[in-house]
Amino acid sequence: MIHARGVAEVTDADFATEVLAERGRHVLVEFTADWCGPCRQLAPVLSAVAAERADRLKVVQIDADSNPEAVTRYGVLSMPTMFVFRDGEPVRQIVGARAKRRLLQELDEALVTA
Repeated sequence: MIHARGVAEVTDADFATEVLAERGRHVLVEFTADWCGPCRQLAPVLSAVAAERADRLKVVQIDADSNPEAVTRYGVLSMPTMFVFRDGEPVRQIVGARAKRRLLQELDEALVTA
């Protein structure tokens, strides 16, 4: 899996604990895979977002190839796919790599409206 620095990895086994049980701040989950070129481009962006929004946003990654349960549950069809969760529920879906500025804009909208 392409790992973004400062971003935790979750699995099917701990998804409920690490994502769904989180209260008090939103969770950004990136579904990623080793073979995904755009995921590699997104890794430094996710690292920066995790650092800049740490007070309001927990950022995690999940390897889509080895965690089919979460992939199926959330209907992930392409990589990278990101979901913003609030109190255990997905409130925003973002498909495809983004420049940092654009991703921050979309996340800030989700954090305000969600």
